[in-house]
Amino acid sequence: MDTTAAARKTERIEVRATTDEAERIELAAQVQHLSVSAFVVQAATSAADQVIARTDITLMPADQFDELMASLDEPDDMPGLARAFDRRWRSQGA
Repeated sequence: MDTTAAARKTERIEVRATTDEAERIELAAQVQHLSVSAFVVQAATSAADQVIARTDITLMPADQFDELMASLDEPDDMPGLARAFDRRWRSQGA
C-alpha cells in the first residue's frame, strides 16, 4: 500500500448512493473543504484501516484479561502426566 502524498492515483472506484446520501456526502465534503472524491476516499480508507486493525487485535474486558493472565501463572493439575512420570521414575530403579 502506497500512502505517500506523492502517490499517483490510478484506481477508480464507483459507488451508487441515494439522493439523500449523496447530498450528505457533498455537504460533509464542503464542510471539510475537500472534493467529494477526496472526502469519500478519506472516509473509506479510515473505515478500512479500522476494520483491518480489528483483525489483528483481540479485545476483552479487563477482568476477563486478568483472569486469563492469572490462569497462566497457575499450573493445571495433570494427574495422567504425574502417574506417567512416577511409573517412569520407579521403573528406572530410583
